[in-house]
Amino acid sequence: MTIKTWKTHPVHHVMLEILKRKKAMTDMELFEALTEEFKDIGFKDFNELLMRLEIAGKIRTTSMARGKRRVELITEE
Repeated sequence: MTIKTWKTHPVHHVMLEILKRKKAMTDMELFEALTEEFKDIGFKDFNELLMRLEIAGKIRTTSMARGKRRVELITEE
């Protein structure tokens, strides 16, 4: 029997922390970095999270090539 424990940081906080360190990365690099911490996150949940953070004005996503996106943190000066 496996016991699930609560994470101390929500997924969106971890995503923003990763982007603060890297500044910008592709969506797949970011997804792989998140799955190291959160094993049960799916790509659909990841895309939903990206959309919510972009609407909130925290990140910016731009299309690079077919099926690739660049995700960058919007710095507040």
